[in-house]
Amino acid sequence: MILVATGLRREAQLLAGPDLIIVAGGGDRERLAAALEAEAANASGIISIGLGGALTEDLKPGDWIVAREIVSAHTPVIATDAAWSARLLAALPGARSESLLGSDTIVADAKAKREAHAETGAAVVDMESHIAAEVAARHGLPFAAARVISDAADRSLPKAAQAGMAADGSMDIGAVLRALAASPWQLPALIRVGSEAGTAFKALGRARDLLGPGLGGLDLGQLPLDVA
Repeated sequence: MILVATGLRREAQLLAGPDLIIVAGGGDRERLAAALEAEAANASGIISIGLGGALTEDLKPGDWIVAREIVSAHTPVIATDAAWSARLLAALPGARSESLLGSDTIVADAKAKREAHAETGAAVVDMESHIAAEVAARHGLPFAAARVISDAADRSLPKAAQAGMAADGSMDIGAVLRALAASPWQLPALIRVGSEAGTAFKALGRARDLLGPGLGGLDLGQLPLDVA
């Protein structure tokens, strides 16, 4: 079984399969870490996969990044499993190998994205990969990360969109509507965010089929074949 870390329940639903144990973190570091720790003994590897935010302006919604390493404020740089990453790069259309930044908070505005890239060299940011990488390292498990771009580096996320993720990974529509009612001028940006997220979700759904069993974590060429 492959243990999967992602952010939203919708991501988990798109990735679901009998070969996977999926945890949607909902932006809660402690909750995600505890859930991954509880399942790590049952896993043969851990992957962080789902939506991410671009930190470089050459990335657009729907583009794939496969992490060669994870950088964060909490731990030293953690390298990903080379063979697993190579299979992800081969399977995901147009995927690039880049550094990935794990953050405990949303990197929401364009200025913060520029600063994060300048400080770390990372091309994409998410809120799960650094936590999953730490758990994998503690348990000696192979680890990989792949993220599809949902929001571009030169655009800021409206506060209404930031309010939408509940701690269990579901969407808090009430919180979005309250934020929008308080600042209705956010509506055009919120519509744009929804459209670009839709592009990313479609790419993620296609990836489930492209990657196959174990999301690329099973090297089928090295498995013994039962020819009896």
